[in-house]
Amino acid sequence: ISILVNNAGFATAGKFSDIAFEDDARELNLNIVTLTLLTKLFLPGMIQDRCGKILNVASTAAFLPGPLMAVYYASKAYVLSFSNALYEELKGTGIEVTVLCPGATDTAFAKRANIETSQIFSGHLLSSRDVVVAGYTGLMKNQRIVFADFQTSLVPLATRLLPTRFLTILAKKANTI
Repeated sequence: ISILVNNAGFATAGKFSDIAFEDDARELNLNIVTLTLLTKLFLPGMIQDRCGKILNVASTAAFLPGPLMAVYYASKAYVLSFSNALYEELKGTGIEVTVLCPGATDTAFAKRANIETSQIFSGHLLSSRDVVVAGYTGLMKNQRIVFADFQTSLVPLATRLLPTRFLTILAKKANTI
């Protein structure tokens, strides 16, 4: 295996206190544990061959607190942090790590999470094709972090300029159905 794409994930939506722990555990298992395990399984062979690429799919959610989707946002923050750490650790080994941070994308994700009517999925949605092209292009250029469009690339900037309290209120509004 010379290219690993970790792109599985789902979200549960609603108040954290109302979501069953079993649902949170399934979400964490797929979004974090499985991604980590697949990386752990395939990385040794890449290191031995001194070449390989890993594309981990996070989200713009990784940069924000996420009321009404707390576990999802936190799991994507893990993916972002994990990917950044590996990018640095693997410098000079021939293995490249890229993390893709798309925004709301036109997939079955919103339907699965039952958030189709939320503000975030009621506005402009990225096409799956545009997200895939951005991720592939970024991976091939060895970019550390890739955003699917200009609008999503502004999210990290907003987190530096705006108070966390304000960002949290905005995220809650965007996630409200």
